[in-house]
Amino acid sequence: MSKINVLVVEDESIVSKDIQHSLKKLGYNVVGASATGEKAIELVNSEKPDIVLMDIMLKGDMNGIEAAETIKGNHSIPVIFLTAYADESTLEKAKITQPYGYILKPFKEIDLHTTIEMAIYKHGKEQEVVKERDLLFSIVENKESGSGFIFVKSNSKLVKLKNNEIYYIEALKDYVVIHTKETRYTIHSTMKDIDAKMGNEEFIRVHRSYIIRLDKLATIEYPNLTLENIDKVIPIGGSYRDDLNRKIKTV
Repeated sequence: MSKINVLVVEDESIVSKDIQHSLKKLGYNVVGASATGEKAIELVNSEKPDIVLMDIMLKGDMNGIEAAETIKGNHSIPVIFLTAYADESTLEKAKITQPYGYILKPFKEIDLHTTIEMAIYKHGKEQEVVKERDLLFSIVENKESGSGFIFVKSNSKLVKLKNNEIYYIEALKDYVVIHTKETRYTIHSTMKDIDAKMGNEEFIRVHRSYIIRLDKLATIEYPNLTLENIDKVIPIGGSYRDDLNRKIKTV
C-alpha cells in the first residue's frame, strides 16, 4: 500500500519539525511544509497531498480557517486542524469548513495517527458516495440523450450496459439491483429515482419493488408475470395493474 501524503501547515518552526518527525516515524510521507495559509494553498495545488494538517492560528493575512476554506472550495482533500486553542469561538469558526478532525497541541503520536487514519477512511467513504451520485447522473444524461445505454458501477469500475440487456430492476433496502440475463449490478439508489431516470417508454414499474423492461415480458397471470428466457416470477402490484394494461397490446 502506498504511503499517505501529508502537508503540514504550522508557523512555529520547532513545532512543524516535530510534527514532520512524528509523521515520518508513523510511516507517512511529508510532501511539504508551510508557515502561511497562502503558501499552503500553493503547495496543495502543486503537491496534491492526501491530507492537510492545518494550524488554525497562522501568522500573516490568512489564518488556517480561511486557508482550509479555500482548499475545500478547490480540492477534495481532507483537512485536520491543529490548535492550542479549544475555545468555543474558535471551534465555531472552524466548523464552517467541515474539518475531518482536530488535534490539540501538545499532541501525542497516537492521537496524530488515529485522527489521520479516521479522516482518510471517512473521506474515502464520502468519495464512494460521490461516485454513486455521479453514476446516477450518468444514467439521467444517457437516458436524455437517447444513447440506449447506461454505465453501472461494478468492482470499482464503470461498466457500459445496454438498455436492451436489462430484464428487470429490483428494490433491496437502500439499494436497487439491475438484472440482466447473466449478471446483476447493485447500486445505491431508490426505486423512485431509478423509475424516473429510466423513463417509461422501455421500462415500466409493475410493483413497488420491481421495474421490468416491456419487451422482455413473456406472460401475465395476475397477480404475477414472467419474463423471457429467465426463471423469475415477478408480482404485479394492484396500483400498477392498470398502467401495465395500458402499456401492453392485447387481441
